[in-house]
Amino acid sequence: MPRAAICAGLFIAISIGLGAPGAHAEENAWVQGAPLNLRRGGGTEFKIIGNVKPGDRVEIIARGQGWTHVRTDGGRTGWIAAGYLDAVAPPTTRLSDLETHSSQLERDLDTATREVTRLRTSYDEVSGRDTEQRNELDRLTQDNAKLRAGSRWAELISGALILSTGMVLGSIWRGMASRGKSSRLRL
Repeated sequence: MPRAAICAGLFIAISIGLGAPGAHAEENAWVQGAPLNLRRGGGTEFKIIGNVKPGDRVEIIARGQGWTHVRTDGGRTGWIAAGYLDAVAPPTTRLSDLETHSSQLERDLDTATREVTRLRTSYDEVSGRDTEQRNELDRLTQDNAKLRAGSRWAELISGALILSTGMVLGSIWRGMASRGKSSRLRL
């Protein structure tokens, strides 16, 4: 393997492992314990720019030495002490989320039930029309069969007339042909 490929692979591996703090996937965390000051930098010497309450959700942007760079739901960014974050939402937040989700599921179920009722009604209407159409198709098929049978009679009668006409003409011709050859006298 060429040296350039090895160097490139090594550079990529090191870049991924030592990437910038903001390069990692952002994760959610919840504030626990007491209200915390949101500061401009990672340390108590930095100015306070706001605060967060226990149970507030924050997005972790980067982790530092005992401090975490976060973004609040309101969009503000700042640093808070690292030991006051929990990856799991507090029970009250989870309960509220579950209640919201449950309400949404009930609305979805109600909507689905109405849609099922509408579809059943539509299905019944279509089934009724389908039965009517099937009956009409059967009736038309029978009418067509009758019409075809009737048209065959005309063909049969025409054939019989042609045959009988041919027989009559044949007998007349035979009679005429046999008169001229007869040597008997008739009285």
